[in-house]
Amino acid sequence: MYSDITLIIPAKNESESLPKVLNELKKFNINKNVILERRDLLTLNSIKKYKCKIIFQKNKGYGGALIEGLKSVNTKYFCIFNADGSFDPNEIKIMLNKINVKNADFVFSTRYEKNCGSDDDTIITLIGNFCFTMIGKIFFRLRLTDILYTYVLGKTKKAKQLKLKYLDFRFCVELPIKANRKKFKLITSKSHERSRIGGQKKVNAFKDGLLILSGMIALFFGI
Repeated sequence: MYSDITLIIPAKNESESLPKVLNELKKFNINKNVILERRDLLTLNSIKKYKCKIIFQKNKGYGGALIEGLKSVNTKYFCIFNADGSFDPNEIKIMLNKINVKNADFVFSTRYEKNCGSDDDTIITLIGNFCFTMIGKIFFRLRLTDILYTYVLGKTKKAKQLKLKYLDFRFCVELPIKANRKKFKLITSKSHERSRIGGQKKVNAFKDGLLILSGMIALFFGI
């Protein structure tokens, strides 16, 4: 079941959480590509005993890690997976089933539908995500309910057609917007985000919020 999937795991200063994540993933027998900064020796040394492919990041940033990770995937499907323990790997099976049953191209997990939730959200990130999701619906005709949540499973060939370019958190909105413009089929899957199990959040709500907004404006005008 999982042989057709490669997890793309961007990791920056995650020596505390990533070993636990890789240990939890052992039972799934799934391909794992971990994207690291070359200077992040602490994280590198913490995962040496685990079976995974390590890719050293050439460009800085969250989006940069995911773009490089996507280039490295040669399986039918890719799945973005956090290194902080907030994603439940049991949900991968649900997403894979949905993408096949509904003949979709991408499955976007959501924390904001019935029987979903988050143990890691704050009121600021909740409001911000709601606003960006509404912008996505109004200006880009996206039918997503959680645009910034990057627990995504998709068809690798389709993702590689998108010419993704944003190296930072603008990647979060670039992926669904460009996929929708290509008329690819996007569906959602219920998710419950867990609390991170170590390290610190990399997101600055105000700074990265402005960055994401600028990205959506640029994408709207085709810049």
